[in-house]
Amino acid sequence: MKIIKTQLELSGYLESFRNNKFKIGLVPTMGALHNGHLSLIEQSKLACDLTVVSIFVNPTQFNNSDDLLKYPKPIVEDTKMLVQAGCDVLFLPEVSEMYHNHEEWNYGVGALDKILEGEFRPGHYKGVTQIVFKLFDLVKPTRAFFGQKDYQQFLVIKKMNDDLNLGIALVACPIIREPDGLAMSSRNIRLNDLEREKALTLYQSLLFVKENYHRYSLSELLEKAIGYYQNDEDLKLEYFKICDQNTLLDKQINDNESAIALVACMVGKTRLIDNMMLS
Repeated sequence: MKIIKTQLELSGYLESFRNNKFKIGLVPTMGALHNGHLSLIEQSKLACDLTVVSIFVNPTQFNNSDDLLKYPKPIVEDTKMLVQAGCDVLFLPEVSEMYHNHEEWNYGVGALDKILEGEFRPGHYKGVTQIVFKLFDLVKPTRAFFGQKDYQQFLVIKKMNDDLNLGIALVACPIIREPDGLAMSSRNIRLNDLEREKALTLYQSLLFVKENYHRYSLSELLEKAIGYYQNDEDLKLEYFKICDQNTLLDKQINDNESAIALVACMVGKTRLIDNMMLS
């Protein structure tokens, strides 16, 4: 695996592969890798000739400075995992390599920036699109691979890809879960044993909604799902929504058309998100 830390070196290295019509796969990450990330790499290796993984903890997508400081950065372990996974190129830049003074990014995310994650993390998706555009422009991948756990982020990037005519094939890969159902996340490492157990509430509430989607009305489903989080001081629910998969607008009826349940919750001091397709 080749490790590259500058944009100039990466662009030069990839040029010959592009000239020879290699299919290049990009897996953008912020490190603290787990099996969910490895599943994206596996999909890239199946579909592409060359797989590039970026590890960059992007400061512009954090609206909480404490969260940025606490974000795990186990780069030695991450590198070993990437080698074992068969990654071809690791792009590992510093912040100063990706951002310059007085840099502006004016792409407007639109309605997706005002709901769910956009509502609770103002400015988050502006930072996400800023860094992903940089990576797309630098790597010029044939395909880019993202996890379904950050489903709203995938829709935001898809919109940017369409709006700016970038022509990249975006692939959303299924959520990878622990044996007990907890969605794999780089943040899980911050949970203590009690919080780890209580974090299962996200999966359990989503599973209840999926299994009972046609048994109750939407209002009853939401009431019962929210009930999973009540009377527990270690759980602070931010939202639990049943939405249309394409727009993330609230579903009005529980039909079989493109429904998804999404949840965000503080478990102790760690913020977790999860979702589940219902149809």
